[in-house]
Amino acid sequence: MFKKILIANRGEIACRVAATARRLGVRTVAVYSDADVHAKHVAACDEAVHIGGSAPRDSYLQWERIIAAAKATGAQAIHPGYGFLSENEAFAEACAANGLVFIGPSAASIQAMGLKAESKRLMEQAGVPLVPGYHGADQDPHLLKHEADRIGYPVLIKASAGGGGKGMRAVEKAEDFAAALASCQREARNSFGSEAVLIEKYVQRPRHIEIQVFGDTHGNCVYLFERDCSVQRRHQKVLEEAPAPGMTPELRQAMGLAAVAAARAVNYVGAGTVEFIVEQPGGYDHPEQMRFYFMEMNTRLQVEHPVTEAITGLDLVEWQLRVASGEPLPLRQEELSIRGHAIEARICAENPDNEFLPATGRLDVYRKPACTGFTPGAVRFDDGVREGDAISPFYDSMVAKLIVHGDTREQALARLDAALADTHIVGLATNVQFLRHVARSASFAQARLDTALIQREAPSLFRQESVGRELAVAAAVAQTLVRERAGETADPFSRTDGWRPFGLTRRRFDFEFQGEALTVQLSYLADGALHLSVGDQAGPLAFRPLPADSGTRLDLQFQDRRLTVQTWQRDETVHVFSDLGATVITELDALAHAGETAAEGGRLTAPMPGKVVSFAVQAGDAVKKGQALAVMEAMKMEHTIAAPADGTVTELLYAPGDQVVEGAELLRLSVQ
Repeated sequence: MFKKILIANRGEIACRVAATARRLGVRTVAVYSDADVHAKHVAACDEAVHIGGSAPRDSYLQWERIIAAAKATGAQAIHPGYGFLSENEAFAEACAANGLVFIGPSAASIQAMGLKAESKRLMEQAGVPLVPGYHGADQDPHLLKHEADRIGYPVLIKASAGGGGKGMRAVEKAEDFAAALASCQREARNSFGSEAVLIEKYVQRPRHIEIQVFGDTHGNCVYLFERDCSVQRRHQKVLEEAPAPGMTPELRQAMGLAAVAAARAVNYVGAGTVEFIVEQPGGYDHPEQMRFYFMEMNTRLQVEHPVTEAITGLDLVEWQLRVASGEPLPLRQEELSIRGHAIEARICAENPDNEFLPATGRLDVYRKPACTGFTPGAVRFDDGVREGDAISPFYDSMVAKLIVHGDTREQALARLDAALADTHIVGLATNVQFLRHVARSASFAQARLDTALIQREAPSLFRQESVGRELAVAAAVAQTLVRERAGETADPFSRTDGWRPFGLTRRRFDFEFQGEALTVQLSYLADGALHLSVGDQAGPLAFRPLPADSGTRLDLQFQDRRLTVQTWQRDETVHVFSDLGATVITELDALAHAGETAAEGGRLTAPMPGKVVSFAVQAGDAVKKGQALAVMEAMKMEHTIAAPADGTVTELLYAPGDQVVEGAELLRLSVQ
């Protein structure tokens, strides 16, 4: 076993690798950028080396600096994590040339599987089923269009050197092909340095099922069963689970053997994932009719590896370290088995109701459910951040991974919902509530899975308000009263109970909730009780403060409803968390807002820091509501800025390639 390794990554995966290394007695070296000088992964390792600027190209992609750091600190091996340099054959070769062990497959294996077109040819030779498509080297746009027409629409355009859902476009009809190809090539060029693409038949009602494989230097190779990753948005995974619901023993064995054949075809060593697209010609209720086709092989550890660890009881990072140090695989195929069911939810800084726009900001409140971290448990929470840390625009938007395990899928689902309810994040937008909606949806609960689940269930997933106006107001009023009562003493004149010798005390609150202005009246009754009126709803209000390390936790009753709520207030905004869900309500100060006018119309601003990729219009152009005006790139993804109304473009304020801050005015529009 190694004595010291360098972890060439950041965030959650760097902390994950460090945790296993510490358990095995292996010392660790972290690398960090300017933005990560105080990051959790730096503190998690025994040593740390600064390698450059905040942007990945100035630090985490500078493999010469990483190798120099490994040699300077006496590290024997480098763990690449996932993303960044994990599938870079030049980096793997450089490690070997400098006497360092690359904890992963050989450069030849990475190269063979790194180009999708080449990997398809290898899989065809190995007898692994393939989706009909074009994987040729000729990238002439006219030829690509001809091949798409031949395959038949819908087709999927995919970056040949891609991964992670980037450089991928589905095309429904021939007239949309040229624009989709240009966008796909641009994103592929920016993300992977190559605009080469392949074209495949877009399989209807597809499931995304992948097989975890492991090979060693002694010729052994096993599969550690499957993961279903069908729940996706923008071709990126949202929920992953193992084992795949509805998987028959025959199909599991067939896919497992095909995955091992794929790995053996490139002499694979280490952890890898063979991804398959699974067709359901007989519908959701006939899993015995499912057919699978090879998509690609990820030559690294996957983000979702903890669900495999949960159902097998294994530590895959430990297996990586043992295999890389020359040991044989710890178990044979017949010694592997499945125990229970596991689900992973990716918690991301993003706004699902605004096309999953990534969010940046500070984790003012970051509270997790009772859980383990980086080790198996009924509830496991893997992250690389702490309360007070910032989510920057330089890296991926994932904040944490929540993994639950149960004896059955139903038990795992119940634990997932409860754990998400206990995940409280304040300071930036996240997808936590969206994840709860997905997990509760009929399709997911009944395991009617395919990659279109989110689109199919959209009416019950987006713009949902689970707490409701009345309970949100009641929570906001109650937490204000608790805060006021904290200053009471034995002096009766310090009391804030609204007592007066004659008549009732009435108090007015002004709120904004879901865009609606609310005037709320609170009455202090003679017996000390409270009565709250919210629009046409009124009733008794009662609450009891509960112990909390911060914020306000209450046993709340309004009308005939009772629940436990946790609130945090930041400026005028009150964040309310409960078993029902989470919401925000704004307490308005009439004096502070006096004289304010509506936001100036006709201004189109950057929703977050990033780079202007292109403008689709020029000054003087007439545009329609919803028309694409500009494309921005942020957090490794492209985002389209659309016209909010009909109008005329009066001025472009930036040029393609310019970096802009959040809120920067990109162009001006004269609204009709």
